[in-house]
Amino acid sequence: MGKIISAIDFSDCSINALKHALSIAKNCNSELVLVWVGKPASQQEKFSTFKEDATEGIRKRFDELIEKYRSQYPGVKFSYKIRKGKVYKEIAAEAKASKATLVVAGTHGASGFDEFWIGSNANRIVSACDCPVITIRGGINIRRPLHRIVFPVDSTLETRQKANFTAYLARHHHAEVHIIRLYSSKVDTIRQNVDFYASQVAHFFEQEGIVYRMDSLEATNLADAMISHAREVEANLIAIMTEQETTTSNLWMGPFAQQVVNHSPIPVLSMHSRELMTIATS
Repeated sequence: MGKIISAIDFSDCSINALKHALSIAKNCNSELVLVWVGKPASQQEKFSTFKEDATEGIRKRFDELIEKYRSQYPGVKFSYKIRKGKVYKEIAAEAKASKATLVVAGTHGASGFDEFWIGSNANRIVSACDCPVITIRGGINIRRPLHRIVFPVDSTLETRQKANFTAYLARHHHAEVHIIRLYSSKVDTIRQNVDFYASQVAHFFEQEGIVYRMDSLEATNLADAMISHAREVEANLIAIMTEQETTTSNLWMGPFAQQVVNHSPIPVLSMHSRELMTIATS
């Protein structure tokens, strides 16, 4: 796996996300790049106590943080970057510049140096990054490493595209994948599409040697039902496409994806649609 970006503002929320990123970096033999984003100089005087000469303080905190976790994760290579600007834009820019494979970020939290990472910022980070993003809510005690991944399948073509990356994570963590068929309609054709895509994904996982289970959910609010199911099976990751159950009013983050990212107490892996992957069928 390539580099992993861990968005840091030194809050408890971002440190919690860092620990998750460290676990993944260790299992996937990845370099971890810690990224802190401060406001531009023009905004610092008006909105923040952060000054230009505080950069050395930030570097010191990074050095202390890396020293603390290097002994716990001796196989992980660490580095850090300090950027100025909008959090979500700079995280995405660093991910692109570093050719990162994954970004891990807390969905809220704040420090004395930076803006609050709450509300729509989590969705903005997901939308701005080209690579997959794992978002983790603050205050959540996350079981590590990954051991069970929930993989929802809906009627969209894009729903299968997260299979490759999910399989990669599952393989390196010896995790079990729960394929969940999501039924949001009584129309037979739509339900048949869900079943067909789920069977394709299952066959792909079989070929990749991934342990999986198959289940289904039918509810008024599929996001809530899926989150409840994930909690019941003690999953510690939910893999979604940002375009799942999308509408023309929001082409980047559909209602389903928004609800899951904003409300899930379980880490969420979000991916954008790419060229349709090919999954072998029997």
